Amino acid sequence: MKLSILDQSPLFANAGAKQALEASVDLAVLADQLGYERYWVAEHHDMQGLASPAPDILLGIIGSRTENIRIGSGAVLLPNYRPFNIAERYRMLATLYPDRVDLGIGRAPGGSAEASIALAGNFLEKVKEMPDYVDELLHFLQDDFSPEHLYSRVTATPVPSVQPVPWLLGTSQRSAQLAVSKKLPYVFGHFMGADNGPEIVAGYQRQVENPSTIVAVSVLCADTEKEALEMAEEAKRKKEEQDPSPQADEEEQARFSDKQIIGDKAFVQEKLTELQEAYQCDEIMVLTMAPTYEARKYSYRQLASIMNQNE
Repeated sequence: MKLSILDQSPLFANAGAKQALEASVDLAVLADQLGYERYWVAEHHDMQGLASPAPDILLGIIGSRTENIRIGSGAVLLPNYRPFNIAERYRMLATLYPDRVDLGIGRAPGGSAEASIALAGNFLEKVKEMPDYVDELLHFLQDDFSPEHLYSRVTATPVPSVQPVPWLLGTSQRSAQLAVSKKLPYVFGHFMGADNGPEIVAGYQRQVENPSTIVAVSVLCADTEKEALEMAEEAKRKKEEQDPSPQADEEEQARFSDKQIIGDKAFVQEKLTELQEAYQCDEIMVLTMAPTYEARKYSYRQLASIMNQNE
């Protein structure tokens, strides 16, 4: 079972943004040492409790502190940007860290409507152009615009020896079909996705030659079930104290939903194996919401022992 990490750079227990970002770097270093497959950083804008709006900046630091683990975005929210700009940023990362960079792309706003307008103007109009944005980004990564295209003489520099690997992230049938149409590997967000996730992913896998699939799930693992449940309850309580507003963001609710796997190593292994069989996926990407940064590290150490046991 291949395991990876999705990091949203949360502000646990009223930590400051600097502490949250430094904790992300520390966790990436630990993940590299423990043998995780990849470490992806999410993008959020003006969201209370999450510290990273710019995955590429954080990845530049993480790459310099790690050696083997793949690093990437989970995800760049493409409607917020021009594809050329993203191609430049991730080609730069791929030049610095050869054959280690993933470029996960998604279509969510990553924040409020007001934040989206401040960042990129009419977000909804740009969402409609998402398929074209993906095409444009892929052409910049592959340097294969047709000779008559306006951008045929434009190169996203620097040009790495190994290109960043694009992935499409989503939680619905629409995103799966977009991955099919663009022939891209696909990441399904089980922790906040549709209940018919296995059916959606199976449809993608049937339509793509040699499909690559990752499923993202929220997990909290401890030495005993009692300890895991206590950690989860403490994490939820601290989050409510930090933000008592009942109008929680959809993604915020998903991080503490019933789809979260909470338990000891045997229980977590059983549930992850069931998920892998249900989705027939190559890899599972884990998001962990814990009460403290040390508790988060502890959970990922427990998971690593499961991963190493299966090797």
